[in-house]
Amino acid sequence: MKKILVPTDFSEHAENALQIAAQLAHRYDSEIYLLHMIELPANMTNPVGDTRSNDLPEAIGFMKLAKKRYNEVLSRPYLKGLKVHEIVEFHQAFDGIMETSKEHGVDFIVMGSRGASGFKEMFVGSNTEKVVRTSEIPVLVIKKNIPEFRIKNFVFATNLDSSNKKTLEKVVNFAKLVDAKLHLLYINTANEFITSKDTDNYLEKYLEGMDFENYEFHVYNDDSVEQGILNFAQKTDADLVGIATHGRKGISHFFNGSISEDLVNHAERPIITFKLEKKDSRKNFP
Repeated sequence: MKKILVPTDFSEHAENALQIAAQLAHRYDSEIYLLHMIELPANMTNPVGDTRSNDLPEAIGFMKLAKKRYNEVLSRPYLKGLKVHEIVEFHQAFDGIMETSKEHGVDFIVMGSRGASGFKEMFVGSNTEKVVRTSEIPVLVIKKNIPEFRIKNFVFATNLDSSNKKTLEKVVNFAKLVDAKLHLLYINTANEFITSKDTDNYLEKYLEGMDFENYEFHVYNDDSVEQGILNFAQKTDADLVGIATHGRKGISHFFNGSISEDLVNHAERPIITFKLEKKDSRKNFP
């Protein structure tokens, strides 16, 4: 976690994310890349995306406003002593975030969310869903201000598919980094029910070769995967909830289909997503 990207529109939700990123940066000696995307109106760009010359003064006006807001943000006490890179791009939000993360070798993204007002109401709009779904690096979604972000209990929902080893390694490495207890969670539903014997067998294969002891495994029964994750997180007072994404249809449903966007909408707790490797994307158990 050496380079943290924080997209911002200078809203309250974006600042919540920046404060969390700052805490992590202080803790792990990271740099912050603070990205503001300026999406120009369609009538200000030509067919290849460049700003038209006669609209240059208005574009400069957007840049000056962004600079003013940056100056205000960078004066925040919680950023003191941190290396913060200011980036302003004239780009569509999703494309800009992805390109900036690759260009600067970012290894972690922190984003703000309005929470229950709708997943597509995240501060960069519907583009955020694309970021969470397709990002190759972990994305941490923050819902509210957290004065001290410490991860003691980290819940990661899984289908116990042993082909998902690389994703599990990412999760375990993150748990080690933040010194958290990992709660591996399998949600049993009526439609996707497996017996205790089968669960034990799948768990043994899933954890084979993993050098990690600070974890517990839980099977939780509920009406749906989404509700089960939310209820278990509430029951254990989780500091962070993790899920995997496969890049096809939104948040990955580990079993068959996709977990609804309600999980991110309704969870008050921070959510972190990890991208499944292509060969890790099988829906069913082996």
